[in-house]
Amino acid sequence: MSYVDHFRHADDVIAHLNTVVPGLPDPLLKTKYAGFVTVAAVTVYELAIKDIFCEFGRKKHKILGAFSESYFKKINGRVTLDHIRKDYCLRYGDVYVTKFKTQLESSNKTHLAAHRRDLRSSYSNLIVWRNAFAHEGAVPATVTYSEVVQAYQDGKEVIHSLAATMIR
Repeated sequence: MSYVDHFRHADDVIAHLNTVVPGLPDPLLKTKYAGFVTVAAVTVYELAIKDIFCEFGRKKHKILGAFSESYFKKINGRVTLDHIRKDYCLRYGDVYVTKFKTQLESSNKTHLAAHRRDLRSSYSNLIVWRNAFAHEGAVPATVTYSEVVQAYQDGKEVIHSLAATMIR
């Protein structure tokens, strides 16, 4: 299974909610749906990240593949950019930390010029919103459903940058 296959789960949820949420008169309910999307989004990010590193490990060496699968069973939502760089990429060598930083900077520069949105900020914000919703039952009142969906779409580019980094 390719890491991008995991996106289908959140994409399907969003596609359905896009037909429902705009017509809702209750802003509180719209916020709750936005929170639900954050949980789905970060879940698929976690699954994709696991797949990227496990596939990389398997391709490098049988033992590294076994280590990767064992290690990534325990990431449980720890998918911030700092975790990816300092914990995950670093386990495979400094070269992958540098490659990820370079790849993400390149993707971000292109995305920023085209869409005027920073991929890193979108990705990081989505994780913060998810944590607020999952652990406190709240999404910041200033965040709209549309912004959450857009942040999810932007964040997928961060995952694509990681996948482009972790190739043998």
